[in-house]
Amino acid sequence: MSRPTLARRFAATALAALVAGVTLAPLDADARAGRSGGFGSRGSKTFSSPPPTATSPGAAPIQRSQTQPGAVQPGAQGMGAAAQQRRPGMFGGGFGGMLMGGLLGAGLFGLLSGSGLFGGLGSLASILGLVLQLVLIFFVVRFAMNWFRNRKAQQSPAYQSGPVRRDAGPQPGDRRFDAPPPGGGAGGSGFGGFGGFGGRAAAAQAVTPIQLDGGDFDAFERLLSDVQYAYSEQDLGKLSRLATSEMVDVFRDDLDQDRERGVVNRVRDVKLLQGDLSEAWREDARDYATVAMRYGLVDVVEDRATGRLVDGDPNRPVEATELWTFVRPRGGAWTLSAIQQAA
Repeated sequence: MSRPTLARRFAATALAALVAGVTLAPLDADARAGRSGGFGSRGSKTFSSPPPTATSPGAAPIQRSQTQPGAVQPGAQGMGAAAQQRRPGMFGGGFGGMLMGGLLGAGLFGLLSGSGLFGGLGSLASILGLVLQLVLIFFVVRFAMNWFRNRKAQQSPAYQSGPVRRDAGPQPGDRRFDAPPPGGGAGGSGFGGFGGFGGRAAAAQAVTPIQLDGGDFDAFERLLSDVQYAYSEQDLGKLSRLATSEMVDVFRDDLDQDRERGVVNRVRDVKLLQGDLSEAWREDARDYATVAMRYGLVDVVEDRATGRLVDGDPNRPVEATELWTFVRPRGGAWTLSAIQQAA
């Protein structure tokens, strides 16, 4: 068999493998609201880790936020890393940048070897082979970065004044949120931004701890269910009343992706199983509260046209642990402003 024929067969096989890998890639098992990872804003604490709780000893960092690192207090933990994440490379970020970098590297290698700028890419098989290698490298690097990011979040310094659960678990008829410790919030010298900023007083905004009551925790539990159900119903109008515009933009992107794939996410039987207050504070005329919540729900993905089950089990609830941050104008109602995955 001639060499050109072998090259064509290899190219066809590689292309088929690439198409099959993209087409048959599994859907996200976690299709609920919040599947996009860490996103939203926590005021001046957006890029600092929430204090650990019994429900969630650690939290993955917020990766997508309209809050700019420069707007956070100087010295805030995570500011430098967040700014570095937003600095594009020579060819921009993402897979496109990697592909362009790979093509440039291949061209330079061709020049050094005397084959010309793209001498090493003279056949379709070579080009597809390079693309497949770059795809593999992309996913390996992405996995490694996520692993190191989660490990760093787990190793963040503990706050000595973090809330402690007083019971072994939720009892029937009891509130599923622990009440805040005396003095309000997760108070004490290690509370909130003062601990997160290494003991330096906030320069641009006054950050003070606040005390929450049972009505606040009832509101958080209602918002957990209402946001999930509104997301399942694809009701952006209702979501805009329950969450900030920044959160609604992320939900809209997720729903648009589902629509393009021809699927719809269905959520039901949302139930809070355990909750802890991480911290509560006030900035200017706004109150913030970050709570860790472990909850159960039935979470499935269906074909939009036929209703056929694509992913999930309609008869088996799953559990998720996340940190939700809520914000309200002073004297107003709470709305969702950030979601972080437990680390």
